[in-house]
Amino acid sequence: MRIDLHAHSTHSDGREDVRTIFSAAKAAGVDVLALTDHDSTAGWAEAADVARELGMGFVPGIEVTTMAQGKNKPFSVHMLAYLPDQNNVALQEVLRNTVVAREQRLRDITELVSPVWQITWDDVLAQLREGATMGRPAVADALVAAGHFVDRGEVFAKVLFDGSQYYVSNESAPDVLEAIDLIRSAGGVPIIAHPLGRSDGNHALPEAHFRAMIEAGLAGFEVYHRDVPEFAREWLLGLAKEFDLIVTGSSDYHGLTGKENRLGENVTAQEMLERISSQGFSDVIYP
Repeated sequence: MRIDLHAHSTHSDGREDVRTIFSAAKAAGVDVLALTDHDSTAGWAEAADVARELGMGFVPGIEVTTMAQGKNKPFSVHMLAYLPDQNNVALQEVLRNTVVAREQRLRDITELVSPVWQITWDDVLAQLREGATMGRPAVADALVAAGHFVDRGEVFAKVLFDGSQYYVSNESAPDVLEAIDLIRSAGGVPIIAHPLGRSDGNHALPEAHFRAMIEAGLAGFEVYHRDVPEFAREWLLGLAKEFDLIVTGSSDYHGLTGKENRLGENVTAQEMLERISSQGFSDVIYP
């Protein structure tokens, strides 16, 4: 069974709608797919219907934006929350607040970028479907649409990487330890996304911080991801073995024109999905 536990639709920063993603996953030989839009559960109902129609399994998930304190300043940590109660009041309130803060952050980034590359807020909005979660990819897409860069990857590598002069941190997002507790309280299973990968590798989270997350209830690591370097993967696997944590593998798919990541390029063992399922409030939906 091929299981991919990380994909984004147009409900956040993906470039394809839910049906297109699941159809592409089916064609790629993926048997079970998680939809993990940023700070949103808006695509779950459609994903469940489409998955059943295609004879696939569906794992409801969210990629929750959280913050951690680095040596010099806070930085973003993305936490995958699998199978939570989507009607949990506390969880939904945090997601709503994060979405509001995301808009202001995106406006701030646009103001920093626009004098150099002459894009407007309307140009950024034009890259978003109604109801989509706002994030840096919308600015990247606007820069690409204006002809300044080839694709999102180039924009993030040259302009919007963490720590650049155009980067604005989302400091209103919940603290990572509080977020883990929140996800657990909502019946979810927290797995840190692409740990020590391209997005947060510059900060090199110390071992003490990882152990603090584990003590707070972290369930595991997304170890098999194209952005997680080999040295980090080996260290994380050792930590997972020490604490008997879940390890997952995922594509982090954003669409054919979103990122280079392709559906099914990394997969999760069935045993690990069963462990996630045993801890979650909701159920994995099978055909």
